[in-house]
Formats: sequence, structure tokens, C-alpha cells
Amino acid sequence: MGKRLVYLDNAAATAMDSRVRAAMTPYLESEYGNPGAIYSQGRMAKQALESARQEVSLVLGCRPEEIVFTGSGTESDNLAVFGVARAYVAKRKRIITSSIEHHAVLRPAEYLMKKEGFESVFLKPDEFGRISPESIQAALTPETTLVSIMYANNEIGTINTIRAIADVIAAYKKKIGRGMSDAPFFHTDACQAAPYLNLNVTELGVDLMTINGSKMYGPKGTGLLYVRRGVRLEPMIVGGGQELRMRSGTENVAGIVGLARALSIATENRETESARLVQLRDHLTNGILERIPKVVLNGHSTERLPNNVNVSILDIEGEAMLLYLDEEGVAASTGSACDSLSFDPSHVILGIGRPYEYARASMRFTLGRSTTSEDIDYVLAILPPMVEKLRRISPVKLEVGGEKVN
Repeated sequence: MGKRLVYLDNAAATAMDSRVRAAMTPYLESEYGNPGAIYSQGRMAKQALESARQEVSLVLGCRPEEIVFTGSGTESDNLAVFGVARAYVAKRKRIITSSIEHHAVLRPAEYLMKKEGFESVFLKPDEFGRISPESIQAALTPETTLVSIMYANNEIGTINTIRAIADVIAAYKKKIGRGMSDAPFFHTDACQAAPYLNLNVTELGVDLMTINGSKMYGPKGTGLLYVRRGVRLEPMIVGGGQELRMRSGTENVAGIVGLARALSIATENRETESARLVQLRDHLTNGILERIPKVVLNGHSTERLPNNVNVSILDIEGEAMLLYLDEEGVAASTGSACDSLSFDPSHVILGIGRPYEYARASMRFTLGRSTTSEDIDYVLAILPPMVEKLRRISPVKLEVGGEKVN
């Protein structure tokens, strides 16, 4: 009998839903026409593309023409930040974001500051990873072009009050005599939030929103950017003018169809799956805190994604723990999969005020549709002896000081 396999890295990538694969198959095999062609195969591909756009718009509560399909969440974030900044550069050159955003937002904001003369403001979160509406309000100026704050943090799972932030921005624009079609605009990265939280853009009050397929049981290499009508973007990829002239290149019809189907399925199952995962999440969190000494929970205890558990297990290195877990069939991570080639400690853990040692000792377990209570029990059974063994051989012991740890 083989070892149990437990996949707890769903924030990095999810398994493709069989219904998504079935929806994609015709466009991978028989319906291979280019959507730009006028003959029948091309028209069929074009129809599939526009049907997917309509399907997405129903979930987001927006117009189909406000959806731009891209190749990833990173590309969508880049298009939002660079696109808005460069479209309004003649008037305003200030970007507001946070210090714990995904690097797909941080790096463009840094680039604009260093290479194109923008003022980029990186707001500090509170100890739980929340960006307060008050901090946004204090940072807004007439020169602000874009505010970009993620819906839920990809590492620690903390959920931001997106509607409250949107209201602050809207009130500021009204105060200085600007309408909806003028800056500052509000973008949110909703990649991790998409399977679990409300995505209605009108209710959220956002101008731009990023989603990708690989975080919600859809295909990798797919993403979308919602762009409210009236918001201008400078495209990053130019050529044939596909995707409303915002993203040139022959469309990935199969991937787009799969992305739309995955989003619909996630929305249909959102409430029941979220409730199920909250129970499993809390069981894992409480089990770790009860069974292992010197552990700190990172992120908010309740205002967090239903599937996210992030802890710092002190006196060990997170990478070593990953290897031990892998030997026992458990897949987890120390933070963002996009940073897995870097040995730098998590900028998110450091950003919420944790010491360097806490960042190096952080572990992220992200649950998914395949996760069972038996999986959680298995992890809770193997984790404490692993930690004990690693601590015995660890050359460095951390003095906790005044930090409250378990």
C-alpha cells in the first residue's frame, strides 16, 4: 500500500475540473479555427469566444465588452497597472498599492517609479495583513492615477474590505469634482478570491479586476481583466487588435472557454464549498496550534479565505519542512509559487511586522475540493514528530521574546 497523497497547495495551482476539460475538448480537437477568420470554422471559434465572454459577464455583473481575456493573472495585473498609468500619464503620475501585494502588481509599480518617473506609494498593512480604507484616504491626491489593493492575500489569506476602499475612492473623486470616468481608478487582484468570494463588480465598486484560471480548477495560462467602460488602457501587446484592441494575438479559444466554465462552476459551488473548507481549515489550524509549541498564525483568524492556513513554525526552516512533508506525500508551500525560485523570506510575512526568522519559518497550507477530513487528520498526525525532529537538528533556536506564540 502506497503512502497517502495530500495536495495542500491549491493557492499555487488547482486540478482541472473534468467539466472544464469537457468544455475545452472540442476547441482542442475538431473546432480549431481562428476566431478572426470569416469562414465557418472561424465563425464557430468566434462564437465560442463571445459565449465565454457572456458567461463571465453574468458572473461579474458587467457588460461582455468589459472583459479582456489574457494569458495569466500576472499579465492581467500588469495590464491594469501599466495600462492605466500610461493611458493617463499626461495628467497624473501617482500609484497607490500595498507592500504585500503579489509581485505582479509590486514589480510594475516599482518599474513605473524607477523608470518612468511615477510616484509609487506602498502602504503598510496592519498586523493581520489588512489595508485600511483610512490609509487609502490619507494617501489619495489629485495626482493619483490608480489604487491597486488585492481582494485576498495570496500568502496569508487575509481578506480586504474592497467595497469600503472603493467607497473612499468614490467619495474622494466626488469631493474634487471628478466623475467615474476620471482617475483615480481602483483595481483589485481577485485571483485567490475568485472561488470563494463575491465577484460582482458593481457591488464591489471596482474599476478593474484580475482573475486567472489556474486558481479555480480551470486551465493554466488563462486570465482575464475586467475593465469598466470609460477606463482607458494603453495596451502592452500590439498587433492585430484582438481582445478589444487591448491584447493582440490569436485568442486561446479552448483556454478561454475553460476559464469561463471554471468561473461559473466555482460561483455555483461557492457557498457550500466555502462552508465545508472553513471547517477543515479551522480543524487544521487548531490542531497545529494545539499540538506543536512555538507556532504563530499569520493573517487574520477569521477574515481570511476559507482554504488558507499560514503558520510560522519557529526554530525550523520552511524549505526543510517542505521536503519532509513531500517524503510523506504532502504538498504544501512556504509562500507564493511565483517566488519559489527565490531564497528570500516572504515579503508578506515581513510586511505584517513579523521578524525575519518568522518569515523563514512560514508554511502555507491551502485546501481544495479534493481535501477531506482524513487528509487533515493525516497531516496533524505526521507534522508534530517532523517538527520535533527538525528542531533537534536545527543549529539556531529563536528566542521568542514578547511575541505571543502557542
